[in-house]
Amino acid sequence: MELTKKTTILFPPELHEQLSRLAEHQGTSLGELVRRACELQYSLVPVDARVEAVRELASLSLPVGEPDDMARESVPDPNDLLP
Repeated sequence: MELTKKTTILFPPELHEQLSRLAEHQGTSLGELVRRACELQYSLVPVDARVEAVRELASLSLPVGEPDDMARESVPDPNDLLP
């Protein structure tokens, strides 16, 4: 990922210390930690990551059907649960 824009963020000292420790524990920089948190919080997943996720899902060969049929097959009828 090419980093071309800079933003300055001011943190309270305690939050900065916690985030710095977390970044160090994860073996990453504070900047990378904040970037990942922003992507997750606001669902800003890069296009290539989305494409890869779709490829992985497509490779699972999961059963596919009409939504009503799949719901009926997935959720048992309450009468079937009674003795």
